[in-house]
Amino acid sequence: MDCITDLKRRVLSGEQLGKDDALALCGAPLEPLCTAADELRQHFCANTFDLCTIVNGKCGRCCEDCKYCAQSIHYPTQIAEYPLLSTEELLRQAEYNAGRGVLRYSIVTSGKRLGSAEVARVCESIRAIRERIGIAVCVSFGLLDEAAFRSLRDAGASRVHCNLETSRRYFPSVCTTHSYEEKIETLRAARRAGLSVCSGGILGLGETMEDRVDMALTLRGLGIRSVPVNFLNPIPGTPYAHNALLSDAEKRRVIAIYRFLLPDASIRLAGGRGLLPDRGEACFRGGANAAISGDMLTTEGITIETDLALLAKLGYEVKFQNE
Repeated sequence: MDCITDLKRRVLSGEQLGKDDALALCGAPLEPLCTAADELRQHFCANTFDLCTIVNGKCGRCCEDCKYCAQSIHYPTQIAEYPLLSTEELLRQAEYNAGRGVLRYSIVTSGKRLGSAEVARVCESIRAIRERIGIAVCVSFGLLDEAAFRSLRDAGASRVHCNLETSRRYFPSVCTTHSYEEKIETLRAARRAGLSVCSGGILGLGETMEDRVDMALTLRGLGIRSVPVNFLNPIPGTPYAHNALLSDAEKRRVIAIYRFLLPDASIRLAGGRGLLPDRGEACFRGGANAAISGDMLTTEGITIETDLALLAKLGYEVKFQNE
C-alpha cells in the first residue's frame, strides 16, 4: 500500500497522524496527495464552506516588529494610517458584507493590543452590528486578557482570531517584541471567556516544511478548528520584501498535508490567495474548505461576488463550520 493511501486510511479510521507521517507526504506525488486530501475533506466536512471577510479597523503605528507587516513603525512602508474606525463606518461595512451573503465579519486592529478605552468603544460597535445587522462578529485585537474577551463576548462577538504565524522554533526569527507563549495564552484566554478561536499562520517567511508541520501540530494540540493559511505577499519596506514567492505546487502541498493533520478543520485560504493564478481553486479541490473574501488588511483580495461564483461552480454550500 502506498504512503498516501495508507495515511488516508488511518485518518479515516480516526487516527491522528504524527510529524513523521506528515513529513513523509512532502515527497509524495502532488496530484494523488491533493485528491486524497479532498476525499478527507468531503468525509469530515461534506461540502460546507466557511466564508468570512475582514475590515482593517485600525491601521498602522504598531510597535511590534513582525517582519512581514506593513503596519509596523519599525519599517519604512507606505500605508494610510488611521485610528479605530467609528461605529458608523463599521456598521456600513458590516451591512455591505451581510448583503452579499457573508456570514462572519472580522474586525482586525493594529498594535500589540487594544487599550481598555478602545475595547469599550468597539464593544459598542459590536452591539450595534449584532442588533441592526445580525452578521456574526469575529475580533482580532491583539494580546488581550480574559476580562477584555468577556466584555467582547457580552457585546456580541463570537470568535477571536490570533495567528501563531509559524512554528515555536522559528517564531523568534519573525518577531521579537512578543512571544509565542503570549499568543497561545491569548487563545486560551479567549476560550476561557466563552469564545471560539481561529489561528493559523503565514507560509513563505523563510520557514522549513518541518516548521509548517510543527505549527499545524501545535494548532491541533490547542484544539483549533478554524485555521487561516496566508501566503506571504512581500511588501516593500519590510524585511521580507525580497522573499521568494512559494511555488503554486508548494502551496497546494501544504494545504493537502494540513488536511491530513487537521481532518475536520476549516482550512481557510487567507492573505496572498490573489497571488495564485486560479485564485485558490486548486486548493479548494485539494483540502481547503474556507476562505477570507474581499480585501485583506494592507493588500487587495478577491471580490465576494467572484468567490461566490467559484464556490457555486465547485458545488460548495456557504455555511458556518466549527463554531
